[in-house]
Amino acid sequence: MRQKTKQSLMNKQATTIGKPPKLLIGWQEWCALPKLLVPAIKAKIDSGAKTSALHAFDIRPFHRHGELYVHFIVHPLQRSKKIPTSCTALVVDQRTVMNSGGHKELRYVINTMVTLGQMTWDIEITLTNRDPMTFRMLLGRNALKGHLIIDPGKTLSQGKLSLKQLRSLYAKHHSG
Repeated sequence: MRQKTKQSLMNKQATTIGKPPKLLIGWQEWCALPKLLVPAIKAKIDSGAKTSALHAFDIRPFHRHGELYVHFIVHPLQRSKKIPTSCTALVVDQRTVMNSGGHKELRYVINTMVTLGQMTWDIEITLTNRDPMTFRMLLGRNALKGHLIIDPGKTLSQGKLSLKQLRSLYAKHHSG
């Protein structure tokens, strides 16, 4: 019996060792959405929200090869309508989501990659107009699970971006 418990513990350690470490983040962080060609967007880390949300407007659904897609525009920088970024993505679902005002809203759901610090992984994200909100993106608990650990006392733990750095990122993005 004792040997079996010891072997079980060793197996658990072996599987834990093989897992990538989780990234320690604060309550807000700079992210990138490489598939959407968004090199930098500040996200509020919101473990109270199940699904992530991205500020999008002029959302236009269309069909391509029998599948539903959406074309939309993102203003990725807070309190700015500069640098409108056009995006297109395959719709993976439509869901009714309770917004921060307590109202139910039917939203398109897309799958995309998010980069935070040195990590990149797939997330589902809903599209909604977040103009009245401070943050253009919420990173919800489904996206956080298995990848991140939140320290709510920290902010921008993965680095800050100056206005000059943002301009450079978006200049490269729009010229490339």
